[in-house]
Amino acid sequence: MIEFFRHFIHEFELPLTNPVLIFSLILFIILLSPILLKKINIPGIIGLIISGVIIGPHGLHLLEKNSAVNLFSTIGLLYIMFIAGLELDMNEFKANRNKSLLFGFFTFIIPLSIGFPVCYYLLQYGFNASFLTASMFATHTLVAYPIVSKLGIAKNQAVAITVGGTILTDTAVLIILAVIMGSSQGSLNQAFWIKLTVSLAIFSAIMFLVIPRIAKWFFKKLESEKHAHYIFVLSVVFFAAFLAEVAGVEPIIGAFVAGLALNPLIPHSSALMNRIEFIGNSLFIPFFLISVGMLVDVSVILSGPTALIVAATLSVVAIFGKWTAAFFTQIVFRYTKTERQLIFGLSSAHAAATLAVILVGFKAKILDENILNGTIILILITCIVASFATEKAAKKIAICEEEISHEDASHDQILDEHILIPLAKTSATASLLDFALLIKDKKSPNPVTLLTIVPNNDQAEKNILKYRKAVDKFVIQGSASEVKINTIARIDHNPASGIARTSKEIMSDIVIIGWPKKTGFLDKIFGENVDSIINNVDKSLFICRFPTNFIEEKRLVFVCPPFSERGIGFHLLLQKICRLSQELSIPIVIYADYKTHQAIQGIANNLRLNAKFGFKSVIEWDNFESISDEMKSTDLIVFNLSRKGSVSYQSIFERLPQKFEKSFGDNNIILVYPQDDRKESAMDAYEDFTATPLTKGLEAIEQIGRGLGSILKKG
Repeated sequence: MIEFFRHFIHEFELPLTNPVLIFSLILFIILLSPILLKKINIPGIIGLIISGVIIGPHGLHLLEKNSAVNLFSTIGLLYIMFIAGLELDMNEFKANRNKSLLFGFFTFIIPLSIGFPVCYYLLQYGFNASFLTASMFATHTLVAYPIVSKLGIAKNQAVAITVGGTILTDTAVLIILAVIMGSSQGSLNQAFWIKLTVSLAIFSAIMFLVIPRIAKWFFKKLESEKHAHYIFVLSVVFFAAFLAEVAGVEPIIGAFVAGLALNPLIPHSSALMNRIEFIGNSLFIPFFLISVGMLVDVSVILSGPTALIVAATLSVVAIFGKWTAAFFTQIVFRYTKTERQLIFGLSSAHAAATLAVILVGFKAKILDENILNGTIILILITCIVASFATEKAAKKIAICEEEISHEDASHDQILDEHILIPLAKTSATASLLDFALLIKDKKSPNPVTLLTIVPNNDQAEKNILKYRKAVDKFVIQGSASEVKINTIARIDHNPASGIARTSKEIMSDIVIIGWPKKTGFLDKIFGENVDSIINNVDKSLFICRFPTNFIEEKRLVFVCPPFSERGIGFHLLLQKICRLSQELSIPIVIYADYKTHQAIQGIANNLRLNAKFGFKSVIEWDNFESISDEMKSTDLIVFNLSRKGSVSYQSIFERLPQKFEKSFGDNNIILVYPQDDRKESAMDAYEDFTATPLTKGLEAIEQIGRGLGSILKKG
């Protein structure tokens, strides 16, 4: 018994050495510190950093800053930069790249311009030491980025330009570091510049030309191996970080570039994205924040007045320089005070890049111990300031965006949308469900409903049990994206009748069905086909054919015949088109006449849709070749159609599905029949169209007439 207690006490000797106990302690800190500090309105990030100070070698010394801690810390930092690149709205980033460039210039040159004279004249350091310390002020780490990601405003323009500016300024500073080190070692010659330029060019070519092709091939070949997708992504991140280091810049640049390279291939609503964010935000990123705290040595403040003066000066200059850069950005781009505060909060935290610059300078004996200690205190102060500023601004913007979305929802009922997917064959269900998860509004509390219609015969009960077993895997597919999947089985003689009834019962807004199979001549007359669903399901109907993976898409082609915009369901359709464009990171090209294009632009502005539209003018709508000739095999084609009786209905589009199937066999195609404002009579509302032989007969005669007409024309 005594031996047991001795062993037990030995395990708790400080610093802790048992890896299981160390990991348990870290996990308890990650779990408890944000919960406890939330009660006193302190951001969870600060709790993690302060916890690192307390348990670190300069606090209670519970943990040593060993190789294991350094490894997890590095993973967390790379993860932050990778997620920042992955979550970036590429369409928004491309549209605002000049703004990112200007902000990057401001946040680089202003702190540098303020910092150099302060270090050179006030603190009286040499030129190299002053310039290197001043360049440290220009760097920043996206320590507060998890706050904006958690509050769902990562796609805000202010966030986009700050993230873009981060990578520009950090790259510039790290190149300056390489130049100063070369200068101090006397190797700053032509060979140095050639080596740096060539290595960065090779790195960029590998990341933006080779890696996306390999990733496409991997995701297509191993589409069902979802766990392998995550391992592949992690491998790319760390390989990119290694390549960046070899190229002469910091690994964080490589992780960010990996995020940009994989951005178009990982939709933001996908299960893979959910896994990446979940594991990063739960484990790796908190570990990094704790390790930042473990660097801080509060005792240096007490070591003498010089250390205190240097620490205070560095902190004031760093915060003032970043605030001034954010202020100039606000003035130039006419941002609000809240957006300025968000930019300042995100760009004011100094951690990884700052530490890299100072440690390299200290080891090379360019910087002294006072600068090193002052920088460590600066890291703590700026991380706390950045966390408070970012959380306060991010909450204001999130509330504002939520109020705007509620205003839009009151008009379009988007927030309560309900998507119904009738299943004819389970083989196409996975792609239809993937599509539904991409366009579904994340704020909607309603599930995605999977429906099957079982014939009313002796095998009905067995078929229902068989269906329930088959759809279990699709429920798991939805759960991976944190979307609830509801399953319904209906017994009905007629599939179209069952779909129409169910869509009304659950008050669905969108019905997504697969592309119909080819049927024979007799089936068209006597059987049930997709026309019955189109004519009787008075909801926004999406008829989809997805022969290829979404990662193949390069453009979203949205074909809108005249007067399409007048339908009451068009607003909902346009929102879904813009959401699909954002998720897949592809541009939208609208094929329409000038009036329709102007109307669409006006609707997008009113709905505050953050999308940029390309435009192709179409004049002769009866000439299908004029549209089809410009399509490419990598286009996702969305064609807005209309039901009979609606204002934009044109009979020339009746045979469009057959033309699309013939002309675009390799394309992903979506035919959309938006909900329209046709008024049903009281009889129509209660009509069971399974028993309308007269209507079916008339439709059959009409189809025969059209068939004979085409035969006579050919003759």
